Amino acid sequence: MSDPTETNGTAGAETTGGAGERHVRVVLVDDHRMFRTGVQAEIGRTEETGVEVVGEAADVDQAVTVITTTRPEVVLLDVHLPGGGGVEVLRRCAPLMADAERPVRFLALSVSDAAEDVIGVIRGGARGYVTKTITGSDLIDSIFRVQEGDAVFSPRLAGFVLDAFASTDAPPVDEDLDRLTQREREVLRLIARGYAYKEIAKQLFISVKTVESHVSAVLRKLQLSNRHELTRWATARRLV
Repeated sequence: MSDPTETNGTAGAETTGGAGERHVRVVLVDDHRMFRTGVQAEIGRTEETGVEVVGEAADVDQAVTVITTTRPEVVLLDVHLPGGGGVEVLRRCAPLMADAERPVRFLALSVSDAAEDVIGVIRGGARGYVTKTITGSDLIDSIFRVQEGDAVFSPRLAGFVLDAFASTDAPPVDEDLDRLTQREREVLRLIARGYAYKEIAKQLFISVKTVESHVSAVLRKLQLSNRHELTRWATARRLV
């Protein structure tokens, strides 16, 4: 699709046909065009999969517009988006999620497997959270499960949610971590895990120069000198 806010079909489309009786209308929300194109190619063969991609968006404002216009059954939502992130999309789409007749359900699909990201979108109303390492067939299955009202998580992420909602204590505020943007946190975690700049760039679909800029910003904000200190800092906070 040439326009990230492009939509297909109408908001009131019938949900029949394709892949037997299964059919679901989906909106893709991710700020990386290459990733959206890949997901579309993987899941959007409606006659085979039953998944109809009816729209795409690359930031928060586009996402709210497309979701409101198309009223899909399921939204695949990246956590880190320009304009306030996935949590902001969820906040602004709360009335659509609460619609008893035609609820719009959200499934987070992100490169991040950090507990705070998982818990944040689940508290915001998402029905599940899977990482971008998921296979195409598993993603399709997850979409249909969310459409039916199930909660879906990548295996190790479910524990974050259970721990968070079992505890009555609010997590402590980390003022240092709060200084970082969502993208800077992603880069920080990958640096702490030993990824090279080129590997980070490939995984996050950004340039090496952009990775370097994020690392410099993180070092400056945390008043650290090098990636070794970053790794120790992240490990001490269990961000790795």
